[in-house]
Amino acid sequence: MGQVSGKVALVTGGAMGIGKACALTLARAGASVVVTDVDAAGAEAVAVEIRANGGKAMAAHQDVVDEDRWVEIVKRAQDEFGGLHILVNNAGVGIMESTFTMTLEKFRWQNAINVDGVFLGCKHAIPCIAKSGGGSVINLSSIAGLQGATMMAGYSASKGAVRLMSKSIALECAMLQNKVRVNSVHPGIIDTAIWDKIPAAGEMPTDRSNQGPLVASDLASNMSPVGYAGSAQNVADGVLFLASDASSYMTGSELVIDGGITAR
Repeated sequence: MGQVSGKVALVTGGAMGIGKACALTLARAGASVVVTDVDAAGAEAVAVEIRANGGKAMAAHQDVVDEDRWVEIVKRAQDEFGGLHILVNNAGVGIMESTFTMTLEKFRWQNAINVDGVFLGCKHAIPCIAKSGGGSVINLSSIAGLQGATMMAGYSASKGAVRLMSKSIALECAMLQNKVRVNSVHPGIIDTAIWDKIPAAGEMPTDRSNQGPLVASDLASNMSPVGYAGSAQNVADGVLFLASDASSYMTGSELVIDGGITAR
C-alpha cells in the first residue's frame, strides 16, 4: 500500500516542474489526483501519464485567482473521486526586478497568484477536506519567504505571506478540531524550466535586456553548501511526507528543502 492510498489530492500548477513531480509522486503513492493549471493541455498530459501508469487522475484548467473556479474544481474532485484529502497549493510566479523599476501592476499580479491563490485554495478546499475526514494542505513557499533576496522584494513578500498565512490557517484548523493540517514547503534552488524565464541575476542592472537566462546549476554551485541544485523530485518527496500520515503531528511547520542555503 502507498503512503496516501485511498486519498484524493488536488495539485495546482501541475503541468510542469515541481507541480508535475508532486502530481506524479502522489499518484504513485496511491492517491487519485486532480491536476490543474492555466496550461490545460499540460495538465491533461500529466493526467494521461498518471493513468497510463495505472493511477487515477483528471485534469482541469484553473486560474487560481478565480474564486468561482475554485468552487467548481473542488466540486469536481468530490464528484469524480468522492472527496478531497490533500491540497498542494503549488501554482506561482516569480519576477526578478528592482523594487525601483517594478510597476505596481506587476507587484500586484505576482501577489495575486502567489498569495490570493493560496488563500482561495485554503478557503474552499479545507471545508471539503474536513468533510472528507481530514487531511493535509501543503502550501509552496520558498527560501525567499524565509530570508531576503536581491531583486526579488515582491516575490519575497508574497512567499513570506504564504509562510505566515499557512501558520495562521493551521492554528484556525486546530481550533476548529477539523483534522486538517497546514504546512509550508520552502524550496531553494531547484532545477526546473522556470529558470529559463528569469534573466541572469547577480547584482543586476536596471536594463537586463542583454542578460542571458539563469542556470540553476551555476547558481547552486555558488550559493548552496552542497554545491548542486535540487530536483523537482526532491521537493515532491517532501510534499508526499507532509501529505501522508507520517507527518500526522506536524501543522503550522516549515519544511525547508534547500541544500543548506538557509543554514548559514
